[in-house]
Amino acid sequence: MLDVERWAELRREHFVRGVGIKELARRYGIDRNTVRRAVRSPEPPRYQRSPAGSKLDPFKDEIHRLLKADPALSGVRVREEIAPLGFDGGKSIVDDYLREVRPLFLRARTHQRTVYRPGEICQWDLWEPSWWVPVGHGQVRRAWVVVCCLGYSRAGAGALIFSKEAPDVLWGMTRCLWSIGALPELLVWDREGCLHAGKGRPTDTYAAFCGRLPVDWLFCAPADPQAKGCVERLQQYMETNFEPGRRFANQLDYQLQLDAWFLKANARTHKTLRERPIDRLLEERAVMRPLPASEPETDRRWVVRVAPDPHLRFDTNDYSLDPNLVGRRVEVRASQREIIGVALDTGELACRHERVFAKNKTITALEHARTLRERRGSKDEIVVEQRPLSVYDELIA
Repeated sequence: MLDVERWAELRREHFVRGVGIKELARRYGIDRNTVRRAVRSPEPPRYQRSPAGSKLDPFKDEIHRLLKADPALSGVRVREEIAPLGFDGGKSIVDDYLREVRPLFLRARTHQRTVYRPGEICQWDLWEPSWWVPVGHGQVRRAWVVVCCLGYSRAGAGALIFSKEAPDVLWGMTRCLWSIGALPELLVWDREGCLHAGKGRPTDTYAAFCGRLPVDWLFCAPADPQAKGCVERLQQYMETNFEPGRRFANQLDYQLQLDAWFLKANARTHKTLRERPIDRLLEERAVMRPLPASEPETDRRWVVRVAPDPHLRFDTNDYSLDPNLVGRRVEVRASQREIIGVALDTGELACRHERVFAKNKTITALEHARTLRERRGSKDEIVVEQRPLSVYDELIA
């Protein structure tokens, strides 16, 4: 069979230079019929073989029937169904064929491109860091970051928390909103357990939080992360640009580095917007509602009676109370930074401790330890009897 170069050369000699077929056959040592076919053919010659078919061909109708009944049927199940019918092929040809024909039976989801108005929406999510966060005392602890992203400007903020309970999540939301500096019209969450009461309704705590700001709320449909794609993409950016290569001394250092990273991230040129989020945020703040005069109350509050062992337990840690208040009731307020206790009857301060995020620790204030020692009649110095050395000399003698 002639190659492409020889075919082109024969056509050039025949049509351009006028060399006859007989002369070309003699010059190149080729049969006249071969030269004649090459001259008459508009395309270069190539080897062609009729397709032999696939082992899957006799079973395609059965595969179509299976996919019509269940479009999401896996390739493993399809092979199990057609194997008793005589199919002895491999995994690849089944998977390749399913990849081609499954869209004919399974309706693919499409997504629209949404454009947000300034101040219209703020999307929220909980992002879990890959590594646990140091909290002092040689311990590390599992943590989450409350992440928000404004729909129009794509400006974001984050707050580190150590539980997914409502007080911690709402505190993180408050910190993010105060970092942004204004209130959007709508807060969009997925169905987070501490905020969602079921069937798209908020819990009483979350509804009260939104009412105090005031803002509106919206929960996405189940298994629909695409509905809050802005914050999802921001989380992906955090995973690849914030975490790698960083070290943290404690939770305060983590939050400081996180705040500094968001300042840098908001000042970059956004890939989709082709603008800096910080510049669009200035435009967005002009139409957003201002923040209220004070932050919403998100601290935990409860009442305890001071036990003879004057300590209260919170988050596996024991914090000391004023021993003079034994038997009296104390209201405890636990925030993200400190633990405060106040006597209900007189308003006396029962305790003020910095909150410790390490576990199974006892935190005792110095004044409480001194009061305990005084109430137990302990003296400042313990007198130990000292025998004269002559006593030992007499025993040895």
